[in-house]
Amino acid sequence: MTPEITDPAIRAIAEAIAADPANASYTTRGVEPLFYAGPECRIMVVGQAPGRVAEETGIVWNDRSGDRLRDWMGIDRDTFYSSGKLAIVPMDFYFPGTGKSGDLPPRRDFADKWHPRLLSLMPRLDMTILVGAYATRRYLHLPSSASLTETVRRYRDYLPTYFPLVHPSPRNQMWMKKNPWFAATVLPDLKERVAALLA
Repeated sequence: MTPEITDPAIRAIAEAIAADPANASYTTRGVEPLFYAGPECRIMVVGQAPGRVAEETGIVWNDRSGDRLRDWMGIDRDTFYSSGKLAIVPMDFYFPGTGKSGDLPPRRDFADKWHPRLLSLMPRLDMTILVGAYATRRYLHLPSSASLTETVRRYRDYLPTYFPLVHPSPRNQMWMKKNPWFAATVLPDLKERVAALLA
């Protein structure tokens, strides 16, 4: 499962999230908020929202996208889930459901309500990896019209605090082929920075 939260202050936030009336439909079904945060975390990964597989297994990034993300970061599953140095904080901690063209977007106000509380309890955080459009727009204060491709191409502008990425979904394979600079330039830098922070 997603790592157990042992820090009392962060555990209290998890319990508050579960008790929030806005999340009652999940709590009544026994679904817990899917995230991990801890006082020793050096890197935070902010994605969109857990998918159906994540909800069913209780493990965030537990799919092919997660495998690719870990490959991009240059780490294995054990490091990702068990090192205690990686915070996994999606834009919404619950699976939002499925729409006509895939998973529904995270709820708009969720991150604004809960992320600042968690961030205040992670004093050693040095870099936040922003995965996909929702995370990059919120944390980099970009308009909805901003091009994710151009944001990632200009990733150095946001370092060392933020590292924007496209989503590692297999659906983005064509994007990877059209943008070879990503694998040639961005990913080696990401691996190097992750390795340094986790050392």
